[in-house]
Amino acid sequence: MRQPLQIAFRNIDPSPALEHSIREHADKLDRYFGNILSKRVVFEVPHRHQHQGKQYTVQVALTVPGEELVVRSDKSGGHGHESADAAIRDAFDAARRTLERFAERHRHEVKAHASDAALP
Repeated sequence: MRQPLQIAFRNIDPSPALEHSIREHADKLDRYFGNILSKRVVFEVPHRHQHQGKQYTVQVALTVPGEELVVRSDKSGGHGHESADAAIRDAFDAARRTLERFAERHRHEVKAHASDAALP
């Protein structure tokens, strides 16, 4: 049974603009695999006192048949993004790539080698 999108904000007040952006990106994921059972997104501003500005991270968790796919928008070194939009974009780009790989495995779209085709 398909569940509605769940969005959580941590260490930041909920924003209608951020929520709208997250919903738009989440809706686009259905193009890559239509049988997503649930989508959960956590938009977070981690407590890091050594940074001057805010650092944003986004986690996207997708439940698909038989598996849960989880990605984060962290940059290398575990640092967040300085832009909320960039954090959302990067998290959903990673989710799309992960979902595409899952869909290929799910459909068993693995290339057969020429030598395999000759076997009886």
